[in-house]
Amino acid sequence: MTGTLPVYRWHLAPDGLATRRQLRAAGLRPGGQDVVAELERPRRRRGPLIAYLYRLDLAQPVRPMTPARRAALAKANAARRHCPACRRDAGYVIPVSLGICVPCHDRTEQRAA
Repeated sequence: MTGTLPVYRWHLAPDGLATRRQLRAAGLRPGGQDVVAELERPRRRRGPLIAYLYRLDLAQPVRPMTPARRAALAKANAARRHCPACRRDAGYVIPVSLGICVPCHDRTEQRAA
């Protein structure tokens, strides 16, 4: 990206441009194209939210989910549910802030107190 990108206010972007989420909802992906503009949403007490815009005519279809990709995704999600302390499936994704399942975290805090 060279130079300055055009910046559009919230809800005022021209037709033919879309954010990543809008592309995904339409079954598309950026496909390697560069960002063509920015969308700015003002907030009261903090800086504005920025979203990058891509051209719809250069977007490509989302790649289909293959059996190998589906298996790899299932394996990665299962790894996020296993507690490294007790080595059990917690039944939910373990919070990164804790690093272990909630029962193990509670036991650790009880010992520390």
